[in-house]
Amino acid sequence: MAETMVVVSKVKGMVKQAGLRTGGDYVEALSKKIAEIVQASINKVNTEGGKKTLGAEDI
Repeated sequence: MAETMVVVSKVKGMVKQAGLRTGGDYVEALSKKIAEIVQASINKVNTEGGKKTLGAEDI
């Protein structure tokens, strides 16, 4: 398993509050998706240049 990019208890709590359960592979897949989004933001800012801080506009 890669590094977890989410607070597992918070994700599971949100899912449980909706009356559902969290599958064993869900948190890992979610973490992978978040890592992809962050990397895309990094790539965007590096391509555009001139900026050193990621902001909401980079998502």
